[in-house]
Amino acid sequence: MEGIIVKGVGGLYTVDTPMGLVMCKPRGIFRKKEIALSPLVGDGVFVSLLEDGSGVIEKINDRKTLLTRPKVANITQAIIVFAYKEPDLHLDLLDRFIVNCEAVGINISIIFNKIDLLKENDKKKTQNIRKTYEKAGYKVIEVSVYENIGIDQIENALIGEMTVFAGPSGAGKSSIFNMISDEELMETGELSEKIRRGKHTTRHSQLIKLDKDSYVADSPGFSAVHFEDIGTAELKHFFREFSQLQDGCRFADCNHIDEPDCKVKEEVFKGSIAEIRYKRYLSFYEELRGAQ
Repeated sequence: MEGIIVKGVGGLYTVDTPMGLVMCKPRGIFRKKEIALSPLVGDGVFVSLLEDGSGVIEKINDRKTLLTRPKVANITQAIIVFAYKEPDLHLDLLDRFIVNCEAVGINISIIFNKIDLLKENDKKKTQNIRKTYEKAGYKVIEVSVYENIGIDQIENALIGEMTVFAGPSGAGKSSIFNMISDEELMETGELSEKIRRGKHTTRHSQLIKLDKDSYVADSPGFSAVHFEDIGTAELKHFFREFSQLQDGCRFADCNHIDEPDCKVKEEVFKGSIAEIRYKRYLSFYEELRGAQ
């Protein structure tokens, strides 16, 4: 019968099937080095049942999408969670998450959490940050778990999707997840006063079934994101605000760096594209060029 892998730990996989959750081992062929495809959370699979009620994964269906950090298959959207404060907001890291999600072709929403920690003199800065990403074409939700702000917007965004919650440790992914779940399904990370990083947080990617067509994933927090299989010529396609302007450039293959009559650079000068996002693009471009 068919099912979806919702958890995988130590070579054992929990598969959601029409008969409920079944603990499965993969057929031995998947453990051979020449077999590139091995089971991942999110995979659609065929399983056969054993007499003791456990199962064997016989086949893995073709994947529609694949995230590598976190490693989850068939995700349709990413909800990227960053805190405005505690830990401090690092936009370079946020844009790395965005580029990697754009590269695998999944939809993106951005959550800025912990708005209850903002003081009056913080609000102009955070408002500008929100506008920067909304202007770039992303849905932005400002959230406070403690004041129950924005949770209903998140719930609406999950309907009919297979969603991954991603972001750095301590940003509040697990706390948000627990607000939209019937029970506390993941450990909540508290911030260490000394190092200001999350601890006791989620350690394994897993999918939780919300209803027949809706799954959500949580994954271990991490603080560094490296670009996977992205070249300099491709990078421009993963900055959403550039895409609609490409036809306005003199050259079809314009990288928006030092080419003449570049529509993107023109819009940056006019202020239609946020200069901070463009500078980040230049930084990423140089990083990728140095890695080639």
